[in-house]
Amino acid sequence: MEFIYLEFDVKVNPLEPWRDILIAELGDVGFESFIETEEGFLGYIQKKDWKDTLLEEIELLNNKKITVSFSKKEIEQVNWNEEWEKNFEPILVDDICSVRAPFHEKPDVEYDIIIEPKMSFGTGHHETTHMMIQHILKNNWESKKVLDMGCGTAVLAILAEMKGAKAIDAIDIDNWCYENSLENVERNHCKHITVYEGDAALLKGKKYDTIIANINRNILLQDMASYADSLHANGELYLSGFYVEDLPLITAECNKHGLTYVENLERNRWVGVKFVN
Repeated sequence: MEFIYLEFDVKVNPLEPWRDILIAELGDVGFESFIETEEGFLGYIQKKDWKDTLLEEIELLNNKKITVSFSKKEIEQVNWNEEWEKNFEPILVDDICSVRAPFHEKPDVEYDIIIEPKMSFGTGHHETTHMMIQHILKNNWESKKVLDMGCGTAVLAILAEMKGAKAIDAIDIDNWCYENSLENVERNHCKHITVYEGDAALLKGKKYDTIIANINRNILLQDMASYADSLHANGELYLSGFYVEDLPLITAECNKHGLTYVENLERNRWVGVKFVN
């Protein structure tokens, strides 16, 4: 199937912290991939999903503290691997876990994850994925049943298996992410991960020891009841995809469903939080 995409060249002034915030807001309205540039970023959305009114939903564009300009062009069948390879560098998290592409040299680390994200989100470069990797590294996953909700590239599900999880469901609503997760699971020789295309409706009747959900604030709030219902007693819930100022709102919603705050990591105003049932 041929996908026709629109490429938006977005210039943001001042660049920080507004670039990351704008990327997050555009991701919420259907943009699928982003490549950072010196003045802002390139954003990609399928032509069939674009309408001019989408930008009316972006609160940041009404902020008088910043200037944002857009230019748009249509592109066909971009070689996403080639685009990604131009911009992707391997990362190292806490000197224990690497996330790299197949063409990068193999590092001497305990956990080595090979990812080709194509159009999918979740390489470890973004603060939220990085923090979730840190949470996985320092907690116990041995023999646990795990859910990676909004799995993107499945990097977190893959690391959970490497840490000893024995039954892992990886779910994403986006077809690109679903297909890419299947590829990455196979690429990393994982045996215990099942990938599904869909949303929180797939959780009905299922129970997990641990749930990971790195999505965005609004989806987390919307689906919190489903996460809580799907956790075993004394289960753990790891959440990210929102800013530190949203933490009280997220915590209040978790408390409403019997989930207790344990700790959080913070990285450039993004947070990754652990709750227990």
